[in-house]
Amino acid sequence: MGFVETKGYVPAFAVADAMAKSANVEILKKVWVGAGLVTIVVRGDVGAVRMAVDAGVTVANEMDAMEGCLTIARPTKELLAMVLGKEEE
Repeated sequence: MGFVETKGYVPAFAVADAMAKSANVEILKKVWVGAGLVTIVVRGDVGAVRMAVDAGVTVANEMDAMEGCLTIARPTKELLAMVLGKEEE
């Protein structure tokens, strides 16, 4: 699972586009954090996610909108449920 957080709506979509085009990842969601921050969340194979996050970070830096990033290899079911907003069964 990979996360890239940007300052602003337009940079977030540029980041999502770069992430999706750079590697075989699935965009899970965009999260409106508040105060103009938007986080794009992707998942896929560890190598693909790392490549996508790197591509997203590059675009965010070019737009002077980079706020933070994180890659989590093999997230737990509980973490996936938390990120996706699903109740545990």
